[in-house]
Amino acid sequence: MLKCKRCGSEKIVRNGFVRKNQRWKCKDCGYNFIVGDKRTNHKVAVKKALCVLLYSTMKGTFNHLAKILDASPSLVYRWIVEASNNIEFVETEGEIKEMEFDEMWHYINKKKENFGLSKHLSVARVELSRGKSAVVILPHSDDFTKK
Repeated sequence: MLKCKRCGSEKIVRNGFVRKNQRWKCKDCGYNFIVGDKRTNHKVAVKKALCVLLYSTMKGTFNHLAKILDASPSLVYRWIVEASNNIEFVETEGEIKEMEFDEMWHYINKKKENFGLSKHLSVARVELSRGKSAVVILPHSDDFTKK
């Protein structure tokens, strides 16, 4: 038996057609709806799944994934955020030590100065949330006494 998408009532009646799809109306709350979700199709679902898989395994950038999947970078970002909101986090025992240099290749391939063993770098650690932190590595300027 069909139920209203908003209130869950079974008191629904046919209410015409919209884009060749049967429309239903709830007698309790007056909500009009069609059966199913016509906003997405199988191709988009496959692209989303591939995007999440590539991002989680290859650590690809949003721009790179957008080029591969023929989508906009903002759409790729929304897919990743949507997938991350659906993940169940599991508590683990002990301390996990992992360091990820996300998009570090942009900096490494474009740096103009070779930092040797005697060069000093500034390191700042920031706690983003419980269990997640970021490390920012910056070279000192020539005169690092000035701001």
